[in-house]
Amino acid sequence: MIYMTFENYAAEFTKKALDGGYSGENILKCLVYAKPLIDHGLPVIYNTSHFSGLVGYRKSYITKAVHNTKYYYRHFQIKKNNGKQRVISEPLPSLKDIQCWILSNILEKIPVGKPAKAYVKNTTLKQNLVFHRGQDLVLKMDIADFFGSIKRNAIETIFRDLGYSKYVSNLLGKICCLNTSLPQGAPTSPYLSNLYMRDFDKMVWGYCTMFKIRYTRYSDDLTFSGSFDPSTRIKTFVTGKLLELGLVVNDKKTKVMTKSQRQTVTGIVVNEKIQVDRKRRKAIRLQVYYIKKFTLQGHLKNIKNNRVNYLPHLLGQINYVLFINPDDAEFLAYRAFVSSLLIDEAGSIL
Repeated sequence: MIYMTFENYAAEFTKKALDGGYSGENILKCLVYAKPLIDHGLPVIYNTSHFSGLVGYRKSYITKAVHNTKYYYRHFQIKKNNGKQRVISEPLPSLKDIQCWILSNILEKIPVGKPAKAYVKNTTLKQNLVFHRGQDLVLKMDIADFFGSIKRNAIETIFRDLGYSKYVSNLLGKICCLNTSLPQGAPTSPYLSNLYMRDFDKMVWGYCTMFKIRYTRYSDDLTFSGSFDPSTRIKTFVTGKLLELGLVVNDKKTKVMTKSQRQTVTGIVVNEKIQVDRKRRKAIRLQVYYIKKFTLQGHLKNIKNNRVNYLPHLLGQINYVLFINPDDAEFLAYRAFVSSLLIDEAGSIL
């Protein structure tokens, strides 16, 4: 339980501890440990039993999850934009619930670096895009195997730096990691990655500010824009700082885009008008065209698609385009058309 002030916590804790037979010396040690956590609005955690009471799961469950973590995840693959498969490791419901508690009660209380634009409340992909719109040059760099390269000892250090004991930090680190690194699929991994990169973001932001270069990081995507020579210091500086963190740049994804070229950030065009790339827009346009030409049922028959959620999925794609560019008249018309089909479909079912 988190109290409003340390004084309130100390009074309540001391009363309960004395009733439980704790010595004055032990009470003092606990309060010395608790004060910096309370002052920073973080929950005090003394041991596994105490943590068990906070999260509402038995100590035996937590102990098993910590020592046999691989049995508490399910794994599946999703296709990446380049056609390759990405392995997602999703925690089972109870472990996920505990991780969500850690996320909301501990991690999200700690601010991340200013350049971090992913996994942060009240921050959207669009904010990342607007920052780099209409620049003379855009440089993109990508971190290889981002989550997998962030190791458990680094995660434990994050919790230690927050004020938690070595034992508790080890406990929390094991709960948040799989096979000694951050799993892609755990709710805690994104925010922990931002905290891991916090000092890096601060250093790179300061460096870029000196040379009037704009910098943001959207998870493992680093974007730099402005008027600068990308072949000189910036790449070397960033690569060196990443190596200090045990991270490596994926050189195959490093890309320099001038103003005369199509400049994209996280797959979105940012030259003058922010817009979803031509390939994705064309794919949506073709779907709408074929629905109008052959009717919905005829189109689904032609492409041998039996998905009951085809229209909602298509509408989601259209809404994404409009989220990036709300004034896109073409896609506003597509949204009205697909929405009318959904209404007709719902009416026929009723």
